[in-house]
Amino acid sequence: MRLDRLPGNVNLTYCTNIHAGESWPDIRASLDAHVPAIKAAVAPDRPLGIGLRLSGEAATSARQPDALAAFRDQLATLGAYVFTINAFPFGPFHGVRVKEQVYLPDWRSAERVAFTADSAAVLAAILPDGIDGSISTVPGAFKPSGREAGAAAAMAARMVEAVADLVLTERRTGKRIALALEPEPCCFLETVDESIAFFETVLFKPESLDLLAARIGVNRDGAETMLRRHLGICYDVCHGSVEYEDSVAALDRLLAAGISVPKVQLSAAMRIPFMTDELVDAVMRYDDGVYLHQTIVRNPSGLTRYVDLPDAVAAFKEGRADGEWRIHCHVPLFLSDLGEIGSTRA
Repeated sequence: MRLDRLPGNVNLTYCTNIHAGESWPDIRASLDAHVPAIKAAVAPDRPLGIGLRLSGEAATSARQPDALAAFRDQLATLGAYVFTINAFPFGPFHGVRVKEQVYLPDWRSAERVAFTADSAAVLAAILPDGIDGSISTVPGAFKPSGREAGAAAAMAARMVEAVADLVLTERRTGKRIALALEPEPCCFLETVDESIAFFETVLFKPESLDLLAARIGVNRDGAETMLRRHLGICYDVCHGSVEYEDSVAALDRLLAAGISVPKVQLSAAMRIPFMTDELVDAVMRYDDGVYLHQTIVRNPSGLTRYVDLPDAVAAFKEGRADGEWRIHCHVPLFLSDLGEIGSTRA
């Protein structure tokens, strides 16, 4: 829903990735099942904004003309509108082992570009006039993949392809949509420092700008303007908290660097001020076998990153992970703690 008391065109929503459903019919059914109660509670007298999660399969189906027409009718009936799409997970996101597979296809792949284009086609067709749209996506790749030779340049080239599509979409439809890379622990982009460095040393370099300029028919300066207009960062507060970032300072740094922030995701992370033997069982209850729960430990030696919760627990049992723990597990902001485990809300 639109937040009229904030400057600018700011819209608030929740993301439908919390609901199971991979096919387009399943996603539509989940909206009918859940949106009416949410709207009645938070936006009974005005349209409810929705953050729509699309899988690769669903995006391909949803962009078809008949499907779009039916979806417009459904949104009108629900009294809702879509202004942002979560196009991060391409494949199944519930009920199966996801973990590092969630980053595939990564931004070295043409399949990721096609998925983004499908999502943009859907959003451009349903985005209300006067509202800017956004698509959140993988922060490049999983860290080991992003460190491979030539990976950064390859990802930048694919991102330029996606930006070119968004530029042409705006020319054709008048709808402005920005692609928002979502930094996440243990990924190619996991901190604000890494994000700014990638934009400044790869994306804003002449090679990338000339590639975009050729695709959209402008000069290099025009290409940089369009790149800044259509590519930015989705700042996830939970992810930033796991990295021990100050969210306000992080956002200020991005904006000072001329990097847009089309989307902010609000939740806290799990926090243990000082890990003890007595907390091991409580922590391991969150090892669900489905998602990665990256853990970053802070002590006088600095920060130590663990790709998943069991890795951190194993290190702790060996005496190598004493100190404060922050765990990639999204905690609603209205919860101050989880019993024995706290959150970064405070």
